[in-house]
Amino acid sequence: MNASNATRLEKIEAMLVDSPHDTFLRYGLAMELEKAGRHAESLQGLQSLMADATPYVPAFFMAAQHLVRQGRINEARGYLRSGIEEARRRGDAHAAGEMSEMLASLGELGES
Repeated sequence: MNASNATRLEKIEAMLVDSPHDTFLRYGLAMELEKAGRHAESLQGLQSLMADATPYVPAFFMAAQHLVRQGRINEARGYLRSGIEEARRRGDAHAAGEMSEMLASLGELGES
């Protein structure tokens, strides 16, 4: 297959061969996996970004959104709480605010 026929997913995977620790490529891969319906692989990629020495704050928010779409509300809350804490630690009030709003919007969903 030539490069012009490669999918976005294939292109990102190819770039990751040369730059396996590139945060933006790893995040892009997770997004493309989600679009392809490969939810578990996408979540795994986001979890990897959250576990980095310097966690990637958008990964928390995106993981929570993925989990909400799958009806996994309580898990999503956990990611949001962790993401808010990390965003505040970094002084990223905007990201903390977005995740706080999403957390509040979940209300009693998923609670037993």
